[in-house]
Formats: sequence, C-alpha cells, structure tokens
Amino acid sequence: MQWRFLPFTRLDAFENMAVDEAVFRATQRKNVPPTLRFYSWTSPAVSLGYFQDIEKEVNVPVCRHHGIDIVRRPTGGKAVLHEGDVTYAVVANEDHPLFPKDILGTYRVVSQCIAHGLALLGIQGEMSGDIRAADGESLKSVCFSTPSRYELLVNNRKICGSAQVRSRGAFLQHGSILMDFDPLKTCRVMLTHIEDCKEQVERLKRSVTSIADSVNPLPDIREVCRKLETGFEKTLGIQLIPGNLTEEEEALKKHLMTHKYMNPKWNMEGGCRSWISEN
Repeated sequence: MQWRFLPFTRLDAFENMAVDEAVFRATQRKNVPPTLRFYSWTSPAVSLGYFQDIEKEVNVPVCRHHGIDIVRRPTGGKAVLHEGDVTYAVVANEDHPLFPKDILGTYRVVSQCIAHGLALLGIQGEMSGDIRAADGESLKSVCFSTPSRYELLVNNRKICGSAQVRSRGAFLQHGSILMDFDPLKTCRVMLTHIEDCKEQVERLKRSVTSIADSVNPLPDIREVCRKLETGFEKTLGIQLIPGNLTEEEEALKKHLMTHKYMNPKWNMEGGCRSWISEN
C-alpha cells in the first residue's frame, strides 16, 4: 500500500496550517491518497487549538514583544509553542482500513508509528493510559502539561502532543514531537496572569521531556524525520512515496493563507463555522 509523503520543510506558521488544511480538504473530496507530512517552523510560533480562548490561554503581549507568531489550528487540543520541534500531519479517509473509525483508535495507531521511529533513535516510549489531570490549574491550556490517552510518554513524561479534526469522511491529525524544551519560555508565553512562574516551570520539568533529554548529541532534525518515516512504514506496512501538493491543493493553500490563516480575526477569535465553509 502506497502513501504520499510530503518531504520535510520549514515554513512559517500560516503556510504550515494552510498546507495541512488544503490536504485535508482534498482528502475529503477523495482526490488524494493518504498523506504523511513532517515539518518545522521558520520562526517561533504558538499554535492554538480550534476552540481555545486566546485572551485566557496565551500571553499575547509577550508573543508580540518577542516576535512569536500566533496561528489557530484547524484541529482541537491545547496551545503549543513551536520552536525547533518536529511537527507531523497525518491525513486520510475515516474508512481507511489501517485506522479505527474513532479518534482514540487513530491516536493509538499513530502513536505506535511514532514510538517505532523514536525507538530507532534509542528512545523507548510508551502510550499513556488514563488521562491525567494537569499539574496545576494555570497550566491547563498548555498541550504538554498533561497527556491524553494513547499519547507518548518517555519515563512517564510527555514527549509528543497530538490533536485531531474529523469532518466529511476524512481526518487530520497534528502532532508535535519535542526536539528540546524550554519550560521557562513556555510559561512566559502561555501564562497570562502569573508574574512569578517558578512553580509552574518546575511542574513542566516534571511532566515534559524531549529528544535532547534522551539522545546526546542531539540528532539533526532531518535524521529524526527519517527515523519517524521508517516507523510509519514498518508499523503500517506501507510504502511512502515522496510527492508534492496537487494543483488543487496549491490553490487551496494560497486561498487559505490569504483569507484565513493570515487574518488576525481568525487567529484571535476562531471557533466560527463560517471559517470552515468551502471557498
């Protein structure tokens, strides 16, 4: 079974989200095969979950002061600070034979693939079981503060966070795999009402880990992606064929960048059905 693989790229926050949604929409129309994509970000950015309230869950003035872009994802979940992480996107039809027809089942399958890839780097991950409460009320908006079921842990600390959207017979699952982690910067960016975040920094240190914590020296991000690609191929029994966006997807990407992801109204407010409608 062949899948399309979009080779590793670094793009800005707005183009990254536009690419993923364009592939998702094309998949809804059954115009493309299942697609796997790994990417990073040209500059630091915070991605918000579709339903998050930005004023309550991100320190917007700090982001603006430090030149950190803010973009709202088409997927749910909590806020993520992207800074050198490996971000993945898996897009397929809901009735694809390799995936269960539910969100948690899809999480489980994708986590197995990522765990296989991390194992090739010498990192032994395990899937979380029951959902654990966030370690501190003020951290509840931070993706890596607590694992959801079937997300990956290393030594009981979260290394990968994921989110998903399902619509019109297709799903898009996003995830962030931490190359390194700065708990102080994360707190300063995410916490809106706390001047001294020392306690929250310590909590994140206890609950979050990264590839840098397990592998020394830290491998090149492209090498990490190659191991993850192998993890997907071996776990799913598929062949990844390098490809590009179709003409339809390129047109959708450009439209979404201009009219949605570079529009401050979407990124600041979101959660409006009119943004999902086809254009």
